[in-house]
Amino acid sequence: MKSSELLKLLEYIGPLSISDEFCKKYDHYDNSGILVDSGEDITGILFSLDLSAKAVQEAKKQGFNAIVTHHPAIFGAINSLSVGDNKTSQIAECLKSGITVISMHLNFDAAPEGIDYHLMQGLGGDAGKTLVKLSGGAYGRVYDIKPRKLYEYVEFIKKNFGTDRVIYYGAKDKVIRRVSSFCGAGCDDESIAFSVEEGVDVFVSSDLKHHQITALLSHGISVICLTHYASENYGFNKIYKKIIEELNVPAAYFCDAELL
Repeated sequence: MKSSELLKLLEYIGPLSISDEFCKKYDHYDNSGILVDSGEDITGILFSLDLSAKAVQEAKKQGFNAIVTHHPAIFGAINSLSVGDNKTSQIAECLKSGITVISMHLNFDAAPEGIDYHLMQGLGGDAGKTLVKLSGGAYGRVYDIKPRKLYEYVEFIKKNFGTDRVIYYGAKDKVIRRVSSFCGAGCDDESIAFSVEEGVDVFVSSDLKHHQITALLSHGISVICLTHYASENYGFNKIYKKIIEELNVPAAYFCDAELL
């Protein structure tokens, strides 16, 4: 399999055009696509949320020569590459070891059945209103769930996402019926206003700041904070399970439990 063929397969889930539209509409920056190309045919693929040292080691251990990440392996400017530099060591190691790297970021977040969509599903939702509306996808969702008390809902989330690292704010016995969720670091003024307008009971995301939490609580909205990793690993793994059905080379999924 050529790197271009793998990219084409990944784009069936989330075309790069979604990222382009997202960035143009909201003045964001992204760097998705083939970021490291070894020039060799791909014979094995590791899927990992990040291009971490652990992920590169795992790919080498498995004998794989490609890694597909969600977070861009290269995001900002790079002036030089070195295996001894913290910023570029994994990129340099991939080049040295003949490992191709493809990153699928905002396009996988906002794809029709992308990471944000799967976050909703994992939180017990099925369909609802979306905040960011794109021609090829969406991001940020409000939906109804089976009513649960807040503390019961948190336990449900811990079990479904395989993590104990969940922080919540609000009365534990409050009944939760309506949820807003945003994968990754999705809390800002717009998502808060959207949640208030839609009358949600709880706001779910990650990397929330103190003033954002207090703002939500002041509107009577409880808050559930997942780790950034947990909020996106769930959906990225779902995408992996769908894609492996179409691959003609070995593949595996790497999950870093220390970040979950």
